Amino acid sequence: MAKVYQDLRSFLSTLEENGQLVRIKEEVNPEPDIAAAGRAAANIESGPAVLFEKVKGYPYSVVTNVHGSWANHALMLGMDKTASTKEQFHEINRRWDRFPVKPEILKREEAPCKENTIDKAEDINLFELLPLYRINDQDGGFFLSKASIITADPNEPDNFDKLNVGTYRIQVKGKNRVGIQALAFHDIAIQLEAAERKNEKVPICITVGNSPLVTYMASTPVMYTQNEYEFVGALQDGVPTQIVQSDLYKNLYVPAGSEVVLEGYIEPRVREVEGPFGEFPGSYSGSRRQCVITITHVTHRTNPIFENLYLGIPWTEIDYLMALNTSVPLYQQIKRDFPEVQAVNAMYTHGIGCIISTKVRFGGFGKEVAFRLLSTPHGGSYSKIIIIVDEFVDPFNLPQVMWALTTRVRPDKDVVVIPNCPGMPLDPSSYPAGMHSKLIIDATTPKDPEPNPREVELLEPPAGYEKYEALIRKLMSEM
Repeated sequence: MAKVYQDLRSFLSTLEENGQLVRIKEEVNPEPDIAAAGRAAANIESGPAVLFEKVKGYPYSVVTNVHGSWANHALMLGMDKTASTKEQFHEINRRWDRFPVKPEILKREEAPCKENTIDKAEDINLFELLPLYRINDQDGGFFLSKASIITADPNEPDNFDKLNVGTYRIQVKGKNRVGIQALAFHDIAIQLEAAERKNEKVPICITVGNSPLVTYMASTPVMYTQNEYEFVGALQDGVPTQIVQSDLYKNLYVPAGSEVVLEGYIEPRVREVEGPFGEFPGSYSGSRRQCVITITHVTHRTNPIFENLYLGIPWTEIDYLMALNTSVPLYQQIKRDFPEVQAVNAMYTHGIGCIISTKVRFGGFGKEVAFRLLSTPHGGSYSKIIIIVDEFVDPFNLPQVMWALTTRVRPDKDVVVIPNCPGMPLDPSSYPAGMHSKLIIDATTPKDPEPNPREVELLEPPAGYEKYEALIRKLMSEM
């Protein structure tokens, strides 16, 4: 049974035990020190989480880069920290099939997130409660970049399958007011539209500092009717995640181990300028009119740990966080219709770039697989550059992918551009924002009836190489 974490603190302990957390004991300035450490940790191979014990002007500690390396990612899954990206992909895919695993609902007095309560709106001051700082120099204010946000479907508020746990950037605008970016293709946008049609508030909980797999699933593109908490249990290999009922809303449930829980509502039909913000494509997003949230109730753990992530030119923590949890659901959706598909690598900029490995059933099959990706909810909006390779090409091994591109692609027939498609508006190359062309590169070996005038025989590795690969890995891990 893999090790299971019901809160952030227990995972930080494991990271520290495995040499994947460093403590900064000297007092630091919120800016630029915390973001600078996030960038620095991302630059280091197997970069650790960084815990700041003393932040000038704030009573609580701050941690960043918790998910920011493949070593940390493996430990989150209870795997050895040396597990390869491909091994982690297949382990997540194995556990994925355990969905759904119903969460365990704790009583209020059992939930650590309820240790302290601020129940009067006039007593709420986010600038005192949270160690806020700008993540990048030209951010339009203080942002929560790693919160998990819980909302329900206004038309079916008690439908647990439609309880949404998502990650959306949050800009602090006042003592008890924040902005939220809810883009049209996000699940929360479905709920927002339904409520605003009736001019109703959207009840909302914003949770900061969660167990690593709650944060992981909150940023995972699953189907609208699939509950993220039930996926957390699946990825915990069958161990239910622990949740507790919101203090304000009987149909909202928050992670029981959250460090901070902000409860309130999205104001209907109200928009204010939000941004700019340094976003995951490695550039500033500009400013847009976005929704506004009023916070009316707060609970938090004693001495809460504030968790945020750094976003910059890839790779940074967000790229590790959104790598395999984008790849696996896309793989699952495509493989249902095309069982020949072997693996999906959507690790690049949240799936804007996507590499798919597949057996080829007939001529043109690679393009058909690409079209299926573009018909998924996430791939339709995000994926822009799609590369299809043969089943013997490891899509997580970029030298092998480049080998396929350089030896399998005839540009006149294998490269296709589809104009005027949906695009990710935060992609600075989209114009107008939210519209783009799609590029498909079919790097598979031609199959009948497609002509293949130069068939070749592939080189096979020497016999017994697996034994030596295992031996070398073992010796390296012992060094």
